[in-house]
Amino acid sequence: MLEVDLNALDAALAAGEPLIDVREADEFAQVRVPGASLIPLSEFVARVGEIPDAETVYIICAVGGRSLQAAEYLQARGINAVSVAGGTMAWYQSGRQVETGE
Repeated sequence: MLEVDLNALDAALAAGEPLIDVREADEFAQVRVPGASLIPLSEFVARVGEIPDAETVYIICAVGGRSLQAAEYLQARGINAVSVAGGTMAWYQSGRQVETGE
């Protein structure tokens, strides 16, 4: 499984699973899922050591393309990672809580 929906992310966040946002810093500052950690895709390979050790690592971007790339990259390295389908845009449009600012 490479992609999960927002309900799966809700459950994962409630269980304390890590969420990595692979958008760029300016996008992250505009709007993000609460609790997400920023590792931009442009820096992802260099910063892969920062990925937390967890049963599953959730990856999110704006709509799902970049997060899918990052999840595939991690899975190829033996890390159980999944992309959040629809990304931050779907999260925001669903009316769920978001954070903004630096």
